[in-house]
Amino acid sequence: MRLLLASGSSRRADLLAQLGLRFDVKTPDVDETRRPDEEPSTYVERVARDKAEAVATADAVVVAGDTAVVYEGHIMGKPGHPEEARSMLRRLQGDVHEVLTGLAVAASGEIHSLVDVTIVRMLPMTDDEIGDYVDTGEPMDKAGAYALQGRGGAFVESVNGSPFTVVGLPIHLLPRLLARVGADIRRFDTSRPV
Repeated sequence: MRLLLASGSSRRADLLAQLGLRFDVKTPDVDETRRPDEEPSTYVERVARDKAEAVATADAVVVAGDTAVVYEGHIMGKPGHPEEARSMLRRLQGDVHEVLTGLAVAASGEIHSLVDVTIVRMLPMTDDEIGDYVDTGEPMDKAGAYALQGRGGAFVESVNGSPFTVVGLPIHLLPRLLARVGADIRRFDTSRPV
């Protein structure tokens, strides 16, 4: 069995590599449109499951994730243009929000999933700080228009929960989910012979 990451996210791939895991990547083709009245936690778990199912094969254990930034009950996706990024950051600055990541693991016709929630408190930001940050381009492909693991981390005051959930893959849940499909995470360890 091989480990397969169902994601085009370099951040998720980086996290698996940091764990010392051997894996392949296949970007899933799924509709990530939120359904009417779908709760944020239901949404991220469903999309993670859809991604895992989309690339499932008989010879692989598939890992997939989906992340959403939720502020005052509303999902903040990736900004479509710089002004939208500025608007998102103006709302988030000086306040708290939730980051939800759905994690799904599929193998041998089974799929298991969980949702992890982390609370993030942002520092107050001036319009100049927001503008300078947006001008770097970093916010443009990030949910909520910031990257904890990048320059945006300078604006994060505190994280209550796993920072890996904010980055996009709650790695502390991965061994438990792999075990549910009968896969020991050590099987994919790069320090062990293939």
